[in-house]
Amino acid sequence: MRLVNLRRRRSSGRGSLGIAVAAALLLLPIGVEPAVAQAPGTVFLEDLTWTELRDLQAAGTTTIIVPIGGTEQNGPQMALGKHNVRARTLAARIATQLGNALVAPEIAYVPEGNISPPSGHMRFPGTISVPDDVLSKLLEYAARSFRQGGFRDIVFLEDSGGYEMDLKSVADRLNREWAATPVRVHAVMEYYRVTQTDYIRALEKQGYSDAEIGTHAGLADTSLMLAVDPRLVRTERLKSPVGPADGVHGDPRRASAELGQLGVDAIVAQTVAAIKKDVSQR
Repeated sequence: MRLVNLRRRRSSGRGSLGIAVAAALLLLPIGVEPAVAQAPGTVFLEDLTWTELRDLQAAGTTTIIVPIGGTEQNGPQMALGKHNVRARTLAARIATQLGNALVAPEIAYVPEGNISPPSGHMRFPGTISVPDDVLSKLLEYAARSFRQGGFRDIVFLEDSGGYEMDLKSVADRLNREWAATPVRVHAVMEYYRVTQTDYIRALEKQGYSDAEIGTHAGLADTSLMLAVDPRLVRTERLKSPVGPADGVHGDPRRASAELGQLGVDAIVAQTVAAIKKDVSQR
């Protein structure tokens, strides 16, 4: 008799629970979508699933930006990954402004000089160098992969100088091969060119000399990094004088994020304009 009553009580409890769950479901707002159906809030390709990418492409996101950095010495005050972080971060801002673009994983291995005997940045530990033909092959097959994956415009952006011709050569060759298709590769030189022209002129207008602005790890370079990601700058080391023996060409001691923002704004604005122009002309 006790067993029967216990079963009844359990059955009654399950029934009450079922009624409560059903009532709760009825109270949910009509039209609520599950979280997985929401649009992904990222421009980074590697953060997406393939189905999210498919849906974005169907909605018009058919441009992929390939940020090309490099792993090299940047003086005692900046981390080796300066170009990689800068390329990825600024590419994301450019993609966001374009509105129909994503950012591929950055390329961190580029030509940096001879390994043996060492030349250029290879004279300092931590620098990684590959031959020009290795970079060219990597870019070529990244582009082929993106074409196969549904992208129509493939954009190469170079954060470090020295391999412009590799980018242009790959783009020209693939565009000839794909002339009868809607896919194009764009080697956008404005991104790097701004750092050698308009950004430098803006710093000169602020009263800084060419010797201070420098060409590598000087005031211009260090300021740009402070604006993009200050974690990569060892600010305590900016107090000490440095020179070519330290891997620095310029004087970074008066570098600031405010000065670097002049470069960030110019790079993003001019690169966005250049990409739009190239895409419209294909």
